Amino acid sequence: MTTEEKHLYRHVIAALVTNEPGVLAQVASMFAARGFNIDSLVVGRTENPELSRMTIVVNGDDSTLEQVRKQLAKLVAVVRIVDYLDAAFVERDLMLVQVSTAGENSPIEHRTELIELANIFRAQIVDVSNDQLMIKMSGTEEKIEAFIDMIKPYGIIEMARTGVIAMSRGNATTARKAKAKVAVSPQANPPAIDPGDLPPG
Repeated sequence: MTTEEKHLYRHVIAALVTNEPGVLAQVASMFAARGFNIDSLVVGRTENPELSRMTIVVNGDDSTLEQVRKQLAKLVAVVRIVDYLDAAFVERDLMLVQVSTAGENSPIEHRTELIELANIFRAQIVDVSNDQLMIKMSGTEEKIEAFIDMIKPYGIIEMARTGVIAMSRGNATTARKAKAKVAVSPQANPPAIDPGDLPPG
């Protein structure tokens, strides 16, 4: 592993943008032109009908993260940028997946095993047919990836994921976040654990 690879991190950034035509295209074009390694980009409505919330997951070092923030700030449509670095926050990804229940064993047996797996991971069965199940699941990327690994042997027919959305925990103010960023070291205690993020078992 090279020194450069050791310093690559996963960063989550949110940006409030005005509801104008072409805003998403502007942001996507900016990322593409500068070659940023964007893992996920999600846009959705907020409590303010004039604003949308854009959540971006970017892989890179600290200088890459700084460039992303600066380039976003240059866009007229961007009202505010929220960086979740060193802040306690909740993130969720939503997945719908069709899984086959056909195979050497009976469909009923496969269906029962998949339902048990879904229950362990706190997922939901949202559609059932003779030879497949549709499962809905939300959680962190790590939790969803772990579930995907468990159901792959049954045969994934189709899958769709929304990408990551994130929000700060509690009533964390800007001053509190800044203080935490200075005080918390990589060896310090991690943020509080959300029960939904716990591994199965």
